[in-house]
Amino acid sequence: MKAIRRISVRPALPEPLRPLHELALNLRWSWHEPTRRLFASIEPGAWEESGHDPLRLLGALPPERLAELARDPDFLARLTDVHRELARALNEPGWYQGQGDQLPSAVAYFSPEFGVTDALPQYSGGLGILAGDHLKTGSDLGVPLIGVGLLYRHGYFRQSLSRDGWQKEHYPVLDPGELPLEPLRERDGSTVTVSLTLPEGRTLHAAVWRARVGRVPLLLLDSHLEANQPTEREVTDRLYGGGAEHRLLQELLLGIGGVRAVRAYCQVEGHPEPEVFHTNEGHAGFLGLERVRELMEPGDTGAEPLEFPAALEAVRAGTVFTTHTPVPAGIDRFAPELIARYFGPEGVLPTVPTHEVLRLGVEPGAPDGEQTFNMAVMGLRLAGRANGVSTLHGRVSRQMFASLWPGFDAEEAPITSVTNGVHAPTWAAEVPAEAAGEWDDSRLWEVRRGLRQRLVHEVRDRLRDSARARGMAELGWVEGVLDPEVLTVGFARRVPSYKRLTLMLRDPERLTRLLLHPERPVQLVVAGKAHPADEGGKRLIQELVRYADDPEVRHRIVFLPDYGMDMARRLYPGCDVWLNNPLRPLEACGTSGMKAALNGALNLSVLDGWWDEWYEPDFGWDIPTADVEGEPLDEAGVERRDDQEAAALYALLEDHVAPCFYDRDPADGVPVRWVGRVRRTLERLGPKVRAERMLSEYVHRLYAPAAEAVRAVDPARAVELARWKDRVRALWPSVRVDHVESARESVELGVPMTVRARVELGELTPDEVEVRCLAGRVDGADRLSPTDAVRAPLKPRGGPDLEGRWTYEGELNPDRTGTLGYTVRVLPAHPLLAHPGELGLLAEPAPEGPEQPARPGAERH
Repeated sequence: MKAIRRISVRPALPEPLRPLHELALNLRWSWHEPTRRLFASIEPGAWEESGHDPLRLLGALPPERLAELARDPDFLARLTDVHRELARALNEPGWYQGQGDQLPSAVAYFSPEFGVTDALPQYSGGLGILAGDHLKTGSDLGVPLIGVGLLYRHGYFRQSLSRDGWQKEHYPVLDPGELPLEPLRERDGSTVTVSLTLPEGRTLHAAVWRARVGRVPLLLLDSHLEANQPTEREVTDRLYGGGAEHRLLQELLLGIGGVRAVRAYCQVEGHPEPEVFHTNEGHAGFLGLERVRELMEPGDTGAEPLEFPAALEAVRAGTVFTTHTPVPAGIDRFAPELIARYFGPEGVLPTVPTHEVLRLGVEPGAPDGEQTFNMAVMGLRLAGRANGVSTLHGRVSRQMFASLWPGFDAEEAPITSVTNGVHAPTWAAEVPAEAAGEWDDSRLWEVRRGLRQRLVHEVRDRLRDSARARGMAELGWVEGVLDPEVLTVGFARRVPSYKRLTLMLRDPERLTRLLLHPERPVQLVVAGKAHPADEGGKRLIQELVRYADDPEVRHRIVFLPDYGMDMARRLYPGCDVWLNNPLRPLEACGTSGMKAALNGALNLSVLDGWWDEWYEPDFGWDIPTADVEGEPLDEAGVERRDDQEAAALYALLEDHVAPCFYDRDPADGVPVRWVGRVRRTLERLGPKVRAERMLSEYVHRLYAPAAEAVRAVDPARAVELARWKDRVRALWPSVRVDHVESARESVELGVPMTVRARVELGELTPDEVEVRCLAGRVDGADRLSPTDAVRAPLKPRGGPDLEGRWTYEGELNPDRTGTLGYTVRVLPAHPLLAHPGELGLLAEPAPEGPEQPARPGAERH
C-alpha cells in the first residue's frame, strides 16, 4: 500500500526534558559544540544514525530512555547549563550593539539557498553555504538580520553512483514537520501565508515557515499548499529545477513574496522593519520591485503615493546587491515577453509600469531581437550599493557590467568588493587559531596526524557504503584504502567545468607515479556534485571514478558521493593540503580553501578568488596560471591552459609539497618546515578568512551607508532626486570641457601646479556638477588609470563669461616623478548620490589630434 499523506508525530518529552525541544529547534546547535555533545550523550549510536539531527534523534528514542534521562541528575544539570547558555546567547547585546546608533534597525537578507545544516538541506553549494554562514555570524555578532528564502520540498538532490561511475540523483521528500522549522503564525494562531496574483486569473499562495538560526530568524516560503493549483503547488519543489517559467515563478515568490513575508513577520513579532535589503545574487532581485510597489500604493500609512521614478530612488537607497557570478553564462536570463506577461496589468505587480520593469533588466547594447531580461543587471539597477566577493572578483564584475556605466573606464564602475569569510565555529575542528602560538611543533603535528587518521576511518566507512550501493560484492580492499601517515590532498566542490575536477587526470601515468611514489606517496580524497542537467559535469565525475576504481591506485584515490555539509565538516580538518584549480578568473571566491585553512591545512591553488589576494609563499603554494588577460576562453585556449597548469600542478606536488611534508626531524619525526607553514596559516590566514571580518565589513561599508541613505531619501527627497536626475540626463549633452591649461608643463615633486579648465554647463549650475583633475602614469596610448590617479578638485573662479562658459581652477600635486598624463572631468554632483558615476554621465576634453573625436556623454541607462 502507498500512503496518501504524511503526518509528523513528535515525542512527548517528560517535563524535565522540555528544554531539549527548544534546543533542537534552534539551529545554534549546529555550531555550538556543548549542545552537540549534550545530544550525542543521549544515545551515541542513535546520534550517528540520525545524521547528527537532534529532532530525528529525539523522535527515535523509546519512552523508557526518555524516562531514564528525566531521572538522571547529571544529564539534567548539563541540560540546564546548555539551555541557560542558549538564553544568554539570544538575549545579551552583541558586537553590533556596541557599534553606535546609526546602524540599520534591521537588515533583510534574501538568498535562493541557505546552507545552515544538513538537517535543513536547502542548499546546493558555495552560495548557500555562504548565506548560512552569514546568518550564523549575524547571530554571533548580534547583527539584526532577517533571512528570507524558499522551502524546497525535495531540497537539491542526494547523489549516488552507478556501477560504471555515472552520477544518479535522488530527491527525497522533505516533510516540514520533520525539519527544525515552525510555521509562522498570526496572533490568532493561523498560519501566515502570502499570495501573488498571476496571469490568466491564477494565484500563487505560500505558507511561511521560520527556522531559528541562533537569534536570527530565517523565513522560508512554501508553495506546497492545497489552496494552489498543481502547477503553482510545485513552484518550490526543488532547488534550481524546471524550465524558464518555473524558475521565474520561484524568483517572483522569493523576491515579491519574500518582502511580504518580512512585513508579516515584523508585524506578528513586533520586530523592527528592515531599513536595508540585501540581495544575495540576482535570483532575489524582484524584491526591489515589490518595495517600489509599496511606495506607489502606500495603503494605510497615510503617505502620498510616489511615482515610479521617485519610488525607485527611495528603494535604491536602501538596497545592497552582491554578485557571485564571474561569467555571463551564470546569470539568470528570461525572455522579455515572459517578463511582460507576468508584469502586465493582470500580473504580479499591476501598478508598476511594465515598460519600466523591462527597462531595468535589459542589457545595454544588445541588438534588437536578441535582448534578454538579465536578473543581475536588474539587481544592479535596483541597488544603490553593489559588491563582488573577492578583490579579483570585484575587478571581474566591474569589467563584466561596465556597459551599465557608459563613458567610464571599467575599473570605475561602482561595484566594490567584500571578500567572503567562513563561520569558524561551524568549520574549525580541534586546531584553534590560538594553537599557533601556544602549542609546540610536536603537539601541533600530533593533532594534525590525529585528524588525518580520523578522516581515513571516515573515508573507509563512506566508501564501503558507496561500493555496496554500486553492487560491488567483494569489499575487503576497502580496509586498505588510504594510509594515516601519507600526505593527504582534498578536493571537494560543485562540478561545473571551470572548476576542473579532472585536471589532476590530465596525465594519468604521472598522477599514478605521484600516488605510488615509494618514498613520498600522495593520496587524494575527492567529492562533488554535478548539476542534474550538466551532462558534461557527470562525465567528469565518471572519468575520475573510473580512474579511482583501478585496483592499482584505489588505495590512494577515492571519490566520495553525496558531498554535503556533514561530510565537509569531517573532510577539511583531515586533509594536509586543499587543492583548488579553477580556470582563472572564474572562481568568484572559493571558500572551501578558507575552511581548510581554519584547520591548518595548506592551500595549493591557482591564484583566483580569495587566494589571489591573500596568498603568501611561506604558508601555501600557487599553481602558476597560463591565463593571458584578454585572451578568450575558447576550446583551444582552455586545452592549452589545462596542459600547462596540470604540468605545473604535478611539478609542485613532486618537487615542493611532498618533499616538505616528508622532510622529518630525525630526533622526533616532526616535519618542521611543514608545521611552520601550518602555524603561519593559522596565525596569518585564520583571522582573515573568518566570517566575522566579512560581516563587519558589510556592516560598516555597505549596511551603515545604506541606512544613512534611506533616512536621507525620504519621500520628498526621493521626488526631488528623481526629478534632478531626469533634468541632468536631459541637459547633459550641452556639458563639455572646452580648454585645459596649466601654468607649467614641468614641475618638481612636491611643488603643486595650477590647472585651469574652461567648462560649458549649459543650463546646469556649478553646484550640480563636480569638476576634477586627474593625473597619473600613462600607457603608450596616453591612457591613464583612474584608480591609480591623483585627484584634485577644481572650483569655479568667478561667474560665466559672455558665452556662458565657466573657468575652473585648482592645484594638482603629483605624487610621483617621471612623465605623467593629466585630464579634467566633469561629473554630476548631488549629496544623495551613492557614487559620482551613478548616472553613467561624464564630460572630458576632446583628445588632441584631428581624428580623435571627443568621448560622447552617456545616455540614460
